[in-house]
Amino acid sequence: MTLLTVSGISVAEEGVPILYDISFTQQQGQKLVIAGETGSGKSTLLQTIAGLVQPSTGEVLYDNIKVEGPHDKLVPGHPEIAYLSQQFELPQFLRVEQVLKYSNTLSEEEAQTLYEVCRISHLTKRKTNQLSGGERQRIALARLLSSWPSLLLLDEPFSNLDMGHKSVLKSVIHDLSEELGISLILISHDPHDTLSWADEILVMQQGQLIQQGTPQHIYTQPVNEYTAALFGKYNLVPATIAKSLFGLYNKAKGHLLLRPESIKLTTGRGVVGKITSIKYFGSHYEIEVQLSGVSIKVTSAVCDAVVGDEVGVVIDAERIWWV
Repeated sequence: MTLLTVSGISVAEEGVPILYDISFTQQQGQKLVIAGETGSGKSTLLQTIAGLVQPSTGEVLYDNIKVEGPHDKLVPGHPEIAYLSQQFELPQFLRVEQVLKYSNTLSEEEAQTLYEVCRISHLTKRKTNQLSGGERQRIALARLLSSWPSLLLLDEPFSNLDMGHKSVLKSVIHDLSEELGISLILISHDPHDTLSWADEILVMQQGQLIQQGTPQHIYTQPVNEYTAALFGKYNLVPATIAKSLFGLYNKAKGHLLLRPESIKLTTGRGVVGKITSIKYFGSHYEIEVQLSGVSIKVTSAVCDAVVGDEVGVVIDAERIWWV
């Protein structure tokens, strides 16, 4: 069942175009991620979906009914769509239970379920000025969800959180979807936050939707170098060098894109190169190898070589892509 339809949305602020002809749909229960560099229009798109920004052209339909913008109604927003911005605020010096009570429309049982999902039941007697940033964010989220919306929009929810609070928030977001049946769209810069969670990813560049697909598709078959860079490290090998080194050539595209994990280091076979750098990241090593005309990055779970060693380089032909 289609929950959300975004059709031909364009937005201009003071004559400056922000979004250009954005269209996509979201099914009920589907988890969407909007990815893109700062200034690509991600937040504006979320705010337009929430009914907080007026589109210049196009429309947003929620459950086949138009979402009105601020020019169409006195109090902007949609009762079934909740939007948590990066600049959320809580009243100062009040107990958490007071903050939550003011906005609560749920039964006591429903409220307790929500507070447990948001991991805040133990915080209700604390004052808001005694909370950490991650705790404040979860309180703001619970307050927002006290109307039990069907669609939740999260704008960079993981930014400025340490690993502990980020892990808790990831669990909260998972449970909101799985236990409470709330559909979600979120923005995040970190591929570790999105690739393992999203059902589908929308990639934005300079106000345009340039690619849409599953996490696997976006990661392994990016439409351009910009998209490749959003989701991890990569190697870009010019077609002429790819042909001379690996015997690979594609007339339609100019560069061979290789993720570091699609390359293996060997002895006695492959293209010969020299190791110029080795970095240890705990779960893996990142090794730079200088080949004829190009330097490439390789990831490996183990590394017995040292800088200066000659190694063979072999690529997985089924895990390459041309851009």
